[in-house]
Amino acid sequence: MSNNKVILFLILTVFEITFCFSNDSTIVQRNGFLKVDNASLCNEIGGKAVLRGVSLGWHNWWSHYYEEETIDWLCRDWNCDVIRAASGVEPEGGFVDNPAFAFRCIEEVVDASIKNGVYVIVDWHTHSIDLENAICFFTRIAKQYKDYPNIIYEIFNEPEDQDWSEVKKYSIEVIDAIRAIDKRNIILVGSPHWSQDVDAVADDPIVGYNNLMYSLHYYAGTHREDLRKKANYALDKNIPLFISECAAMEASGDGELDYKEWNKWIMWATNNNLSWIAWSISNKKESCSMVNDRVDKVSNWEERDLTEWGVYCRNVLRNKYKDE
Repeated sequence: MSNNKVILFLILTVFEITFCFSNDSTIVQRNGFLKVDNASLCNEIGGKAVLRGVSLGWHNWWSHYYEEETIDWLCRDWNCDVIRAASGVEPEGGFVDNPAFAFRCIEEVVDASIKNGVYVIVDWHTHSIDLENAICFFTRIAKQYKDYPNIIYEIFNEPEDQDWSEVKKYSIEVIDAIRAIDKRNIILVGSPHWSQDVDAVADDPIVGYNNLMYSLHYYAGTHREDLRKKANYALDKNIPLFISECAAMEASGDGELDYKEWNKWIMWATNNNLSWIAWSISNKKESCSMVNDRVDKVSNWEERDLTEWGVYCRNVLRNKYKDE
């Protein structure tokens, strides 16, 4: 059996395990409020849950995709069961510059995801610590959506220069703000070095809270076995991981797609029942953008409207694996 066929078999097996209820219902109806049990993402009744989907690009640069029409298409045509909404923080047009616009974009995506019955990651998309604004942001989101099982909070996209002690202190304060309102929806915590140092987390995890997971980010053209070793170290220490951002090219977001290394990551994630989100729905001229830079429409994309990466991700999510 070829490597890709093995991967497709593993992916379909996960789907059979996860979607053991009627396919007439939505992913959220089938799984309800997610929880962490014995370091695994589980559904409301304790069965393991695996989510796969895509991330929208930074809201301040690609706000045209932060619309109900786009989310409807990604759910209906791409078969996403989770959408990640990346709220840009510091750049021009981001949350710091225009919080009202940021909330409008994120709420549009969250509302559309709820309507479609999929999960949605509300991502504080930054590389820096801004505790006051983060608490303001997540307090509002939690107050609006705490009763919906669709919500997943990602409280720090990619810490860059901070060590784990700084990130941990920040994270606990944001977690406290969310848990004062929302007692049970999943919270994703970032780790140093662009959410790669999960081994540092494993040696000093946050304790005393339920339903926490730790983000793992990788770009297969750059991150290889060394990062999987870090992740395996964390898993061996019962640290729950969620791949909230990944792609097949270099960490710059550009360059050729490394299918060989991507296949290794997908097999590893499948073997460990890990959810993953591919980056990104945007139309910048770079290989990680899924929509061609010449295309303006926000849905109803044909294959010619998509980049190589966009076509590939759509096929994987629709249960067709590219034979490389």
